[in-house]
Amino acid sequence: MIIVVSPEAAPADIDRIVARIEESGRQAHLSIGTERTIIGVIGPDLPQLQDMFETMAHVESVHRVTKPYKLVSREFQPRDTVIDIGKGVTIGGNTLAVMAGPCSIEDEDHVVGTALAVRDAGANILRGGAFKPRSSPYAFRGLGEEGLRHLAHAGRVSGLPVITELMSVRDIDAVAKYADIIQIGARNMQNFMLLDEVGKLKKPVMIKRALSGQIEEWLLAAEYVLAQGNPSVMLCERGIRTFETAYRNTFDINAIPLVKELSHLPVIADPSHGTGKHALVTPVACAAIAAGADGLMIEVHPSPDHALSDGAQSLTYAGFQSMMRAVSGIAAAVERSLTPPLVHA
Repeated sequence: MIIVVSPEAAPADIDRIVARIEESGRQAHLSIGTERTIIGVIGPDLPQLQDMFETMAHVESVHRVTKPYKLVSREFQPRDTVIDIGKGVTIGGNTLAVMAGPCSIEDEDHVVGTALAVRDAGANILRGGAFKPRSSPYAFRGLGEEGLRHLAHAGRVSGLPVITELMSVRDIDAVAKYADIIQIGARNMQNFMLLDEVGKLKKPVMIKRALSGQIEEWLLAAEYVLAQGNPSVMLCERGIRTFETAYRNTFDINAIPLVKELSHLPVIADPSHGTGKHALVTPVACAAIAAGADGLMIEVHPSPDHALSDGAQSLTYAGFQSMMRAVSGIAAAVERSLTPPLVHA
């Protein structure tokens, strides 16, 4: 249920509405806009509640939300969410975020060198995996907390905020200590205990779509985080599993404009995992920006043929520079901008 507060309502009037919601055993989530304040009512939706809230002073209207996800919906918040990451970087709005770096952190020199290379090509966020979910238990599974320390050091040297994957509640304190953005990977999209815990943090969270995740399930995963009080959530389309075997995954370009229609949350595109082939990364990245994505997540490695994971989908430094030049043209065409300015444009 959504309560639209009248424009003349003072903060004390809004507090009284919130108190009444909480007295009814439900949660109140405020969305304060330039013209209207909207209050989301989370809890059992009984028809008589609508009548009760409509009679309160300074309530302009009450609407029942039919979708199972409430807080992430456009009905609750019509304006786009813009997330301030710090270090002058935002996600959402008119600027595009570019997250780039190695799939796996291999050593300190490797991640520092890659951080400087992607920064100079125009990336504004450093990605790198310290805990790696792998299909085989014998594959390289990351350096753990040592990798987090290397990633944080590379972020300091390059001046870039960092994003890395959290796989387990067990590691939440360590990842939160070093990361500016916490990534929930595709395999954990419906790890509801993990979603609850990151919802209690005051850090931005990016939720990747599961291998066979439906749009509604993906949005409900985000709802878990927002319901715990963390509004700084972004979604990441990274391809889904279909019958096709010519590439790694089927990158669902439809999902980007659809989710932007259904939700106010920013959407990031990951064409590296979405295709699994480095030659496809640039054209799919361009298509994602044209479709309305708020940013990209790209895997970059100085020598992909020697990468400990995902070398086939990683761009070289030169390949990443070339991709950024191509993306900048598409961004300009759809009236979006890249920050910081391209060095190698």
